[in-house]
Amino acid sequence: MQTSAVPDLAHTHARPVHWLATATAMAAVVAGAGVLQPDHANAGQSGPKTVTAAAPAPAPEATDVELPLECGSAATQLVKNASGDLDGDGGAETVVVARCAAGSGTPPSGIYVLARSAPGTPRVVATLLEPTRRLSVADFAVRDGAVTATLLGYSSQDVPRCCPDQQEKVKWQWRGGKFVESAEGAAATRSA
Repeated sequence: MQTSAVPDLAHTHARPVHWLATATAMAAVVAGAGVLQPDHANAGQSGPKTVTAAAPAPAPEATDVELPLECGSAATQLVKNASGDLDGDGGAETVVVARCAAGSGTPPSGIYVLARSAPGTPRVVATLLEPTRRLSVADFAVRDGAVTATLLGYSSQDVPRCCPDQQEKVKWQWRGGKFVESAEGAAATRSA
């Protein structure tokens, strides 16, 4: 039998304090390894992390906004609405066709663009068709960043208000920081 070169090693007999120190050191190593783990979603991926932007707010609801339509004692009537990104900012705007509710005849319409402000409150940001032009709206749509409509009007005061006898197809597009109206085709006359 070979004898030890170091006589009486001091730590050959473990005491409870030694076991406690060893357990504490091991717990610190395990905890440190848990904190330093890679993100599981990106583990094994190299390159810069991408940050995803928040989804744009939904288009404003037409019923959430008071329109600048003066109807006196009559109620405001929402005729049509459609949504789409009109200014290319990634957020959808809502376009509303509205008029005063009338018992008879065809009251003039207004076309309004609604958007959300920075805090998310919907508001009217543009008026495409003023009711003072005394036109009504047919064939209304929002497509490819443009608003299109057929505007119906009257050739004279003698034409009954029930039966517009003129029509014009128009388009509004966002250009240079504002909506620009253009004719879609030659003005046409409808027979009564």
